[in-house]
Amino acid sequence: MGKRGETLKIGIVIYSDDSETVWNAFRFGNFALNEGDEVNVFLLARGVECESLDTDTFKVTEQMQTLINNGGEIFACGMCLKIRQSEGSEMCPLSTMKDLYEIIKGSDKVVTF
Repeated sequence: MGKRGETLKIGIVIYSDDSETVWNAFRFGNFALNEGDEVNVFLLARGVECESLDTDTFKVTEQMQTLINNGGEIFACGMCLKIRQSEGSEMCPLSTMKDLYEIIKGSDKVVTF
């Protein structure tokens, strides 16, 4: 349970391919997990490119792995990946609009980056 005494279900939708923005989105997700909340991340549009956004300053995949290790889940839009001739990965499994809908429907709060 979070320090507030209640557990929130937080949905994070990432549609940016800006390294700093995506890094901060996952940092927020990791903070929420450390507070005892549940976190689901959905990668949409350019967001599906997040595994290729690491820079010396913004280690995006490190934050992603921390999120998964702490019980968060990451979903990647299958159509968005297909448009980029890409496939899902172990860290970012191929997902659908139904998954996005379920995340939004089941979340207490949804934030977008």
